[in-house]
Amino acid sequence: MAIKNENYGLVSKVSGPLIVAKNMRNVHVYDVVLIGEKKLIGEIIELRDDLASIQVYEDTAGIGAGDKVYFTNESLSVELAPGLIENIFDGIQRPLEAIQELCGDVIPPGIDVPRLDRERQWDFKAVAKVGDFVSSGEILGTVDETTAVNHMIMVPPNIKGTLTWLKEGKATIIETIAKIQTEDGTELELPMLQKWSVRKKRPSAGKITPFKPMLTGIRIVDTFFPIAMGGIAAIPGPFGSGKTVVQHMLAKYADADIIVYIGCGERGNEMTDVLREFPELIDPKTGNPLMKRTILIANTSNMPVAAREASIYTGITIAEYYRDMGYKVAIMADSTSRWAEALREMSSRLEEMPGEEGYPAYLSSKLAEFYERAGYVKCLGGTREGSVTIIGAVSPPGGDTSEPVSQATLRIVKVFWGLSYHLAHRRHFPAIDWLRSYSLYNDVIYEFIDKEFEPDWSKNAVRMMELLQEENSLQEIVRLVGMDSLSLNNRAKLLVAQMVREDYLHQDAFHDVDSHTSIHKQYLLSKLIFSFYDHMLEAILENKDYQKMMSLPVREKIGRFKFVEETEVDDEYYNILHTIDEEFLELKSEG
Repeated sequence: MAIKNENYGLVSKVSGPLIVAKNMRNVHVYDVVLIGEKKLIGEIIELRDDLASIQVYEDTAGIGAGDKVYFTNESLSVELAPGLIENIFDGIQRPLEAIQELCGDVIPPGIDVPRLDRERQWDFKAVAKVGDFVSSGEILGTVDETTAVNHMIMVPPNIKGTLTWLKEGKATIIETIAKIQTEDGTELELPMLQKWSVRKKRPSAGKITPFKPMLTGIRIVDTFFPIAMGGIAAIPGPFGSGKTVVQHMLAKYADADIIVYIGCGERGNEMTDVLREFPELIDPKTGNPLMKRTILIANTSNMPVAAREASIYTGITIAEYYRDMGYKVAIMADSTSRWAEALREMSSRLEEMPGEEGYPAYLSSKLAEFYERAGYVKCLGGTREGSVTIIGAVSPPGGDTSEPVSQATLRIVKVFWGLSYHLAHRRHFPAIDWLRSYSLYNDVIYEFIDKEFEPDWSKNAVRMMELLQEENSLQEIVRLVGMDSLSLNNRAKLLVAQMVREDYLHQDAFHDVDSHTSIHKQYLLSKLIFSFYDHMLEAILENKDYQKMMSLPVREKIGRFKFVEETEVDDEYYNILHTIDEEFLELKSEG
């Protein structure tokens, strides 16, 4: 960042990532400053008279009283242009791969490298025409950023006028590609590169109430706790319950055009796994590497704590930029608990009044400010519609969701996928507890799926959930007085609830076929389970042998249906349905 002012402040106090500087009358809150001879990047978070409190995004070792603080008169911003996709950034959008090539594996203090490649040339294809009157959000041209993403170069917000010149062909992101004459006669030169403050929402033409499902291919999510396009969800769970694997499944298979994965305060080895695995994952939609539509933001637990707070805002601003092009963007934030811990640390160093468990009193409003930037919107400058869907992992200590971060998150989000240590311990994955989790989008999404996909979808989903709830009650009776006390109808409920758990809800994230299930296949599997159940109830009415029903060979076929290839599910469904009819007919004919 460039120094914009010859005046400078002086460091008077250093407390870890927090620096207090004097002679700071000419700055504003959230201005970025450069500290010391190494030009460490910091952001002003508090002003008192001529004293400024600065959170520093780098290690402050070596900074002392009297060091100069240089002003940039800019807020913390991200660069938005072709070149974002496939890149790996830290919490303040420094490109980690470019830094590694330049300096090795350690990020030197104060390093200043371009966030996006200034040398690479992109093939700009004009869409607008000279003489057109253009306004905020209208598309000037396109660039093939990757094989999966067509990057739209838009008129920046708050700019409108007549297009007087437009480039066609190769250009870098800093070259002028268009000239616009505004209504007051000023001629503006526009490059592909835009800058946007991370703490400021990007504008839209209006919000739309979410009504379309973001299909994930995870059966328990799509069936019981669906999330809408532009919705917000939280995944709280203890260590080892599978939060990261669930987010990987969502990143790979969710119905989204762009994935932004934010590793916020995660352990270094876990983030390393993400950085290694994502480039190797194949996108099932295109057959290309998943990185062709993915942006990674890595801010591990050993990186400066202040940058952890910034990483969340960096990710959501990039997501809003692609949303404005009309794309469906999904953000995986892993985890917001570490972000809240960074807020707590900075708050304590500022000597603010602590709230519950030492978190700042404004924790809830900060979380709400982040989650409310999700949404399904009408884009500026056309008829495009785009969405940002936020899925935030929460890591409560010991899995206790009564702690402040989990409770503040649950007051905001509309989908709660509560992970259970007991399910994970029994190797039932995804370990989403169907008795604790919920989705407030159920009604609108069930209606959409019933209309657009399968007519009885909601009926089967509700019936399965009722079975699982009844199973929980019946298990209490079994633990007290034994299985023999139950009627045959109730035993049948327990058996079919077990089939729902083991054959439907249990899903192997690493299996080539089972890792993703289409809505149609989920529907057929639920119908097979209920066909078996309805035949059982009929046979019980006719006093047939219950033990023989339990041991019918078709049960294994139903259990293996989830491993059938999508192209073969219809044929296999009718085969199994026929087998169910035959085996129960044979059972009924036995005396």
